[in-house]
Amino acid sequence: SVGIAENGELISLRESDKGRDHAIKIAVFVDELLTQTDIRPEDLDAVAVSMGPGSYTGLRIGVSFAKGLCYGLEIPLIGIGSLDALTEVAREDYEAGIISVENWESAYLCPMIDARRMEVYATIYDRSLTVKRDIAAVIVDEESFLEVLNEHPVYFFGDGAAKCRSQITHPNAHFLDDIHPLAKMMFPLAEKAVSANDYKDVAYFEPFYLKEFVASSPKKLL
Repeated sequence: SVGIAENGELISLRESDKGRDHAIKIAVFVDELLTQTDIRPEDLDAVAVSMGPGSYTGLRIGVSFAKGLCYGLEIPLIGIGSLDALTEVAREDYEAGIISVENWESAYLCPMIDARRMEVYATIYDRSLTVKRDIAAVIVDEESFLEVLNEHPVYFFGDGAAKCRSQITHPNAHFLDDIHPLAKMMFPLAEKAVSANDYKDVAYFEPFYLKEFVASSPKKLL
């Protein structure tokens, strides 16, 4: 998914769920968005891109394209964590009434990315997106997350969560379906990065590949 926001508000979006076709679609989507909104590339103030964790190929395609834009246009690069974006989707869905979450004030949110077999990459946030458990590789079994589940209701979601239902059976464990990371939910996080002047070094920036894991306003953002 690719979107353009102006002054923090989404003004145009392109999305596809037709499989692993982002290498084909990303440049087309960007061109369509710029044409539709009558925005020239040189009008962009920054580019925000998902920085993982994620698969090598998927991240390389997105990050390489984003870095190319930043190099050519001489504009800043913003890196958004995949798990952060996933959690922003869940929080937005709750606020919009799309999903129901009991005990919202005390609930913790645990986005999960599938890492094959019974392993996931996960972190835990409270509802204000304060990190309560750092990103880590977790081999999921019946003991996983017990120290948190004994104290708080925890909502698990993301493409790694479904396979954990049979293993994580604590009464405080809940699972949310159909939560996917989307470009439109990156913009609130990108605006925070802009406010904090949290930009990446375009020359040296590398995303977080899954294989590397072990058990931080522009008027227009693309």
